[in-house]
Amino acid sequence: MLLRFLLFSAFTTSLIAQDPTPFPTTDSIKGLQVQMVDDALSLGIRHAALNVSLGQMMATAADPNPTIFLHHGQQHRINTAYLQQLDAQIKPLSDHHVLVYLILLAYPTKDPVRDQLLLHPNARPDGKYTIAAFNTVTPEGRDNYSALAAFLASRYSGANPTSGRVWGYIIGNEVNSQWIWYNLGKMPVDQAAGNYHEAVRLAHDAIRPHSAHARVYLSFDHHWNASMPNISDQESYPAKTFIDHFARIARESPSGDFEWHIAHHPYPDDLGNPRTWLDKNAWPTDNSPHITFKNLGVATQYMTRPELLWNGKPRRIILSEQGIHCLATPDGEDLQAAGFAYAWEQTTRQPGIDAMIWHRHVDHAHEGGLRLGLWENKPNSIADPHRPRRIHDLFKKAGTDQWPATTQFALPLIGIPGWQDLQ
Repeated sequence: MLLRFLLFSAFTTSLIAQDPTPFPTTDSIKGLQVQMVDDALSLGIRHAALNVSLGQMMATAADPNPTIFLHHGQQHRINTAYLQQLDAQIKPLSDHHVLVYLILLAYPTKDPVRDQLLLHPNARPDGKYTIAAFNTVTPEGRDNYSALAAFLASRYSGANPTSGRVWGYIIGNEVNSQWIWYNLGKMPVDQAAGNYHEAVRLAHDAIRPHSAHARVYLSFDHHWNASMPNISDQESYPAKTFIDHFARIARESPSGDFEWHIAHHPYPDDLGNPRTWLDKNAWPTDNSPHITFKNLGVATQYMTRPELLWNGKPRRIILSEQGIHCLATPDGEDLQAAGFAYAWEQTTRQPGIDAMIWHRHVDHAHEGGLRLGLWENKPNSIADPHRPRRIHDLFKKAGTDQWPATTQFALPLIGIPGWQDLQ
């Protein structure tokens, strides 16, 4: 059996080549959850988000060619073929100075050995969820999770130029709506925030020895003072409440506070309605039920609260997943493009937001009928690209001198005479 060895010990700092490069700044917020690298680069993106299945990263016992990673004195078997797939996505993006963010996810693998290590032991036993929380409960689960985060950081810290560079790590997905997107089973919000704090801090502590200024992000959906409807308050929580609990737990922990940032998903009130400028539950006040593109200032202002600051400054926000639905109507593409124009104009007015990472690149057949793509998918395919929509051209021109003229069509649809009249 051929084994690929990469030796590392989190306890032996002399073996770690920590990269001291500051977190980069970019000249644009334009980002995309990338499916087609060449097309994404042609659109002029500066940010990219990629899903990483930690379960797929874990090699099975039958894998003939694992990469062996030594962490805390234990060997961990990594799926070499999956790493090569990640390299093929990450390297061409980072080579073109795109900031890459990895979204770390615990999809069930249906392999009992891997899932016992990977999935939170309190996750629903019937498996009726999409993504589970990470197993940070058992010693074996904690070590496995920490090792996977450390491995990603070591591979993508810049020390391996053949692999590419990663700057951000988004921990889980929409954790305030954990029932389906980060399943922890049933528990009150303070306990859920405590569990999530363990996962975020473990990732941070595994990543920072390799990259001194890589960032970890907390992931939340658009439910701000509300929670997912028709779901128990033991499985879904307002994001603002969750953030407050998380911040308090971090401050009061024996290790003290640490650097974490926010990844919001400001989808419209109704994901099926592209007219996000009409959102009725996106208020300009802190008690708003939702945060959508209509009231992003609520989020940026909230992060200026003294108890949420890091080193005296507000934590940074990225918009790591959001999209506008294309109705199957004659005006569907116009409304989708107008929704993007509105989103761009609103986001660029918020200095606390570093990136707007669009979802999706191509329509996906398994997203509940939503058509969020810059591209339409081929008929009878899951996500094979068919043709670009009007939003594709608009996306390309965002941030260029062609933007004002290209977006004039959107103003009467939104009901304003000019972009300067946005509220």
